[in-house]
Amino acid sequence: MKKTFVLAPDSFKESMSAKKACEAMERGIRKVFPVAEIIHVPMADGGEGTVDALIDGIGGTRVEVAVSGPIPTEKLRTYYGLMADKKTAVMEMAKANGIELLNEDRRNPLLTSTYGTGEMIKDALDHGVEKIIIGIGGSVTNDGGTGMAQALGARLLDKENKEIPAGGGAISKLEKIDLSTIDPRIKNTEVVIASDVTNPLTGSNGASVVFGPQKGATPDMVNVLDENLGHYAEIIKRDLSMDIQDIPGAGAAGGLGAGLLVFTGATMQSGVDLVIELTGLAQKVAQADYVFTGEGGMDFQTKFGKAPYGVAKIAKQYGIPVFACAGYIGEQVEVLYEEGMTAIFGILAKAGSLPEALKLGEANLERTVENIVRVLAV
Repeated sequence: MKKTFVLAPDSFKESMSAKKACEAMERGIRKVFPVAEIIHVPMADGGEGTVDALIDGIGGTRVEVAVSGPIPTEKLRTYYGLMADKKTAVMEMAKANGIELLNEDRRNPLLTSTYGTGEMIKDALDHGVEKIIIGIGGSVTNDGGTGMAQALGARLLDKENKEIPAGGGAISKLEKIDLSTIDPRIKNTEVVIASDVTNPLTGSNGASVVFGPQKGATPDMVNVLDENLGHYAEIIKRDLSMDIQDIPGAGAAGGLGAGLLVFTGATMQSGVDLVIELTGLAQKVAQADYVFTGEGGMDFQTKFGKAPYGVAKIAKQYGIPVFACAGYIGEQVEVLYEEGMTAIFGILAKAGSLPEALKLGEANLERTVENIVRVLAV
């Protein structure tokens, strides 16, 4: 009887995209089951790789656009996805204002801005979309989405009625918010935030304290940034009658979560759940004999909204065995067995350097999947 395999890996960071991982898995399976039915469902969790996973998984095109980078005076070319229906855009803020776009010595959340993210949104509006899905992981910003709002036409004014400058450091100058000039199309566009971050905007679990240091913030900067976002929340509450200080997820991407909620009327959804829904993963898993997933590294944190965990949950509902492959396996990974994982395999063939492991990722994944399937064939 012909076997059906559903392949639903996330990307293996810096080694292979989710699509490439699917292809490597298929090559391994074909060596054992040449005529198997193999269904590719590239996964993502709202962070890096979400746009490509959805373009590859459900069909769409890349839309290239020139936007402001993390340092808003520096332009870059990036892209977002326009789905096949031409009415839905999918984008990652990190492709405009992400941490990997700046060398470590240039990261300064007092200065970095989400203006380019707003420009991507505006370009999608120019394409006539009715829905925008935006993944907000991997930011290098802490500006509360002020740059994004200004790019969309909102006026964020100081005491002299002048626009405040870019960056998280300038928020202290904010005295008034004027939405009379914001792009009116945003009111008629559904905006969905794909994120699994539940941090509030400010405080000990807020954007600045938890994520600021990895974006280049010193302890003194963290205090300034946190105070500035608190001030921002007060102005929003006074001028726009919205209390966003303690909303779970408002602190995502240096407060971009809050900015999107306020200025675009966005809703929040788990990134992996959103990708699962859009790709129709459940319907595909229901007809499978086996499911394969994986990502670069797996440990106890995988349970908190990562793609392999979401895939395992779906497979568990249908009683389908699910096998995960990872570049490395970390602590307490056994908790995933309770969530539907059948087995978890490391793919490295031998000890070696990280660059070597990344370079050999596809070959290692292919070989590991082949070995798993040879056992299944017995």
